[in-house]
Amino acid sequence: MISPISHRGPDGYGFFLNGCAGLAHARLSIIDLEGGWQPIHNEDKTKWIVFNGEIFNYLELRPELERRGHRFYTDSDTEVILHLYEEKREKCLDDLNGQFAMAIYDSDKKEIFFARDRMGIRPFYYTFHKGCLYFASEIKSIFAVDPAMPRQINPEVLSEIFTFWMPGGDESIFNGIRQLRPGHWARIDHAGEFHEEEYWDIPFAGQEAMFPGQKGQAYCTEENYAEDLRELLIDAVRLRLRSDVPVGAYLSGGIDSSAITSLVRNFTDNPLKTFSVTFSDNVYDERSKQKAMVDYLQTDHHTVNCSYKKISDAFPEVVWHTETPILRTAPTPLFLLSELVNRHDYKVVLTGEGADELLGGYDIFKEAKIRAFIKKNPDSAFRPLLLKRLYPYLALSPTQSAEYAKKFFDTEAPVSDMFYAHRPRWKTTERTKAFLSEEVIERCNGSNPVEKICGRYQARLQGLDYFSRAQYLESKMLLANYLLSSQGDRMAMANSVEGRFPFLDHRVVEFACTIPSQYRMKVLNEKNILKKSMDGLLPEVIVERKKQPYMAPDIQSFFGDTVAEYIDYYLSEELLNEAGLFKRNAVSRLVAKCRKGVRQGFRENMAFVGILSTQIVYDKFIKNFKIDTPDNLKNVKIF
Repeated sequence: MISPISHRGPDGYGFFLNGCAGLAHARLSIIDLEGGWQPIHNEDKTKWIVFNGEIFNYLELRPELERRGHRFYTDSDTEVILHLYEEKREKCLDDLNGQFAMAIYDSDKKEIFFARDRMGIRPFYYTFHKGCLYFASEIKSIFAVDPAMPRQINPEVLSEIFTFWMPGGDESIFNGIRQLRPGHWARIDHAGEFHEEEYWDIPFAGQEAMFPGQKGQAYCTEENYAEDLRELLIDAVRLRLRSDVPVGAYLSGGIDSSAITSLVRNFTDNPLKTFSVTFSDNVYDERSKQKAMVDYLQTDHHTVNCSYKKISDAFPEVVWHTETPILRTAPTPLFLLSELVNRHDYKVVLTGEGADELLGGYDIFKEAKIRAFIKKNPDSAFRPLLLKRLYPYLALSPTQSAEYAKKFFDTEAPVSDMFYAHRPRWKTTERTKAFLSEEVIERCNGSNPVEKICGRYQARLQGLDYFSRAQYLESKMLLANYLLSSQGDRMAMANSVEGRFPFLDHRVVEFACTIPSQYRMKVLNEKNILKKSMDGLLPEVIVERKKQPYMAPDIQSFFGDTVAEYIDYYLSEELLNEAGLFKRNAVSRLVAKCRKGVRQGFRENMAFVGILSTQIVYDKFIKNFKIDTPDNLKNVKIF
């Protein structure tokens, strides 16, 4: 099981095995390089832990545990978790500031406890097979257990991906393989009873709340919020620089990564090496903004340039690491970026994920505001013109015609709809399902992805304003199940690089939820409080730039400079028929249009990448799944 994920931890391997449990760990040495080998045990070796991630406040937690009599044999954060669990059981999770997936085996009670961090930064998959529980950071480890383990595409999850871009809940693309949800723990006891429980959720509130630091004030100004956010971010960055190896930073040219990099430069003495993606296609390239930040902060900067061919060449390997269909090529440049980081012998980078979702940065939030504004006066000729301010960076924007935009964005929809902000996006993505085969549709048994998530989130969204509802859904779905997975953990760890996310420090998240929604995006000024918090720390060109989300060329990557050779295999009639997931004739027509170089719209770009990636998943994980297990693993410790 450990061999297929050696890329996550190439520095060594640790094993523990007794009569009813086995634990394995692939080590990426970051904290306590000499002594932090896992699995780690308690004093009498009755409890054992394997852990993927970091606990950033472990130095603050350790002294109290020592006062309570716990004896440490390492300087690692992992051992702190284990002793804290001895004291508090599952309540120990409340004390942890970190990103983690963990499993703790209690040999006395014959039970295993596992948990995942609050925001879902680190992955945790599990399944039951022949009376045993198997769990791992990646699904390929679980499939390596037994050649007879069922490996089948889950049609309902495929339908969800072709609606939301990602699975809507805790199921994976493979039948029977589930993920432990963010902010959850679970325990399986000696009798095989499985219990799962939520310990934390993103705390958007139904009414404006005051941050504890502002108690006694009748009202918090924007300046109050900005000042408190800056102080929290400084501490979140400081904690995430804790490492026994150098820590770098991604620098995209947007305000999020620029803010993190600036805080490192201005409030720590950490040497600053930064890494960026550039594109040969000017439509996607942001090197001028990256250069502005590099010149401003004088960082030691390095870039990887992505051509169409580089993206298409790396795409099959990217899908092997995502282990799920993807509808955009955007993960691929991030895979190439982490490869660049690895070549510079860096194992850790800070990144800016989470700011858009929590501080009001996405166009989907701006879009919802404009739609709600139009709804208040539907007869206004002026208000619909505001839609033209959306998506100016898109060549085929739906806002070019005001009348078409009103229909596209459904400006007559009731603002009270729990999914008010998201329905236009889902409606657009859902059009890709026209390519799904009749067999897949039948196997879905009438299951509707939107109805499924309605049942999952309806109660939690009650009482929130439409802006907070949109933020909550983006954080729980897009962020957790796509950005932190297919674009985050998987692309970094594929090259043995750990990403750290200051904006996802749970204290920052909890504070962001107290900011009134009219401050998060003031009129149409996205991330208003973040911009104010960075006053004097960023150049004006970065603060005032128009929002341009990170994107990469899709169809053009496969039919641009040259046609990717593997297209003929993955999209062949034979493999399409064998997989049975898509309408063969419809796919053939789409490929023919792509070969002609005709510009394609949203649906075609998403559909093509989605179909291709699904076929790669089918080929690599179902038709030709194979793990090359080495005869001997190097740097092995058996406990």
